[in-house]
Amino acid sequence: MELLDNPVRAYAWGSRTVIPELLGEEVPSAHPQAELWFGAHPADPSHLVHPDGGRTSLLDALRADPRRLLGDDRSARWDGTLPFLLKVLAADEPLSLQAHPSIEQARAGFAQEEAEGVARDASDRNYKDANHKPELICALTEMHALAGFRDPAVTVRLLRALGVPELAGHAELLAAQPDADGLRALFTTWITLPQAVLDTLVPALQEGCVGLAGGDGEFSTEARTVLELSERYPGDAGVLAALLLNRVTIEPGEALYLPAGNLHAYLSGAGIELMANSDNVLRGGLTPKHVDVPELLRVLDFQATPPPIVAGKPDGDWIRYDTPAEEFLLRRFDAVAEAGGPVPVPDGGPRILLCTAGSARVRSLGGELEIGRGASVWLGAADTSVTVTPRADGTQLFLASDALAV
Repeated sequence: MELLDNPVRAYAWGSRTVIPELLGEEVPSAHPQAELWFGAHPADPSHLVHPDGGRTSLLDALRADPRRLLGDDRSARWDGTLPFLLKVLAADEPLSLQAHPSIEQARAGFAQEEAEGVARDASDRNYKDANHKPELICALTEMHALAGFRDPAVTVRLLRALGVPELAGHAELLAAQPDADGLRALFTTWITLPQAVLDTLVPALQEGCVGLAGGDGEFSTEARTVLELSERYPGDAGVLAALLLNRVTIEPGEALYLPAGNLHAYLSGAGIELMANSDNVLRGGLTPKHVDVPELLRVLDFQATPPPIVAGKPDGDWIRYDTPAEEFLLRRFDAVAEAGGPVPVPDGGPRILLCTAGSARVRSLGGELEIGRGASVWLGAADTSVTVTPRADGTQLFLASDALAV
């Protein structure tokens, strides 16, 4: 059991307040702070902080002794690597429209780019590793997102309500084929439009949205979202694509699960994000970064489904968020009173414990640590019978682990 020192990722869409406040640093920060990473991803691993003040990369520690830190079973199952990556995500501006590959697609794509000699840090590389990236985000604040394709019949109503002549034909094509194939055809048409056409079509769409954005009509939120996106990304095909997606609001404590192939974009808000240990992102717009349309179309799932909201369920003193992913499981603990009795931390393989509010004493058979807001603790497989005792009213903790033998 050791404290962790974790890297902050600075992206333009990040917040200048959320992560600095969590870490007790100066607010606002000099630059946007978008993500705080906890884990052993090769691009930016956490460091173990030893009692003597020394530091060791968690990635190096796992490579040196995976069986001790992961346990024999996990070391074999995950090839000596940590299978999950935990993040605090803080968005003041929309992220890119994106999707993640399946494990088979990631392996094939990574192998192909390796064979072609594409540098792993190249701006036009799609696959940074050979892993898939299903992910779950649990809201710390109210979060807004686009996630998955909306029921085509509802999208047809939206397109008709906009009253944009340039979109009328597209609406009727989807009305004639209101299924996954129809969504694929329309999305492919929009994402491949020449820039000259987009430069005319997106402003026309803006005009249509102005009429729907006022008040609280059926599509007012969707119209306001399109207006906000088009102001930030004028002439971007992703603005059109946003018309096809579920507009989602998740409240603090609710979670959103994004499997492979789900086209999505976080719009604003802060949350705890847990995913398979990968950084593979295929972008579809709303970004100046590389967009590979053929590869994106290859991985997208065009089945229309309701937004994949995950309701936590009780698991002893914790709330657990179940997903189909074996690589990760997120649990949340909210203290109801200061200095309640010790709360058992679930055993099982490697875990990362993060405090997002209040403070707590963490005790294991080998010692104890006091942690406050923003602090995190590495729990290896040998750290069993661990307990946490809240030291302040409103203490909140998150526990990341794999989902084996829960």
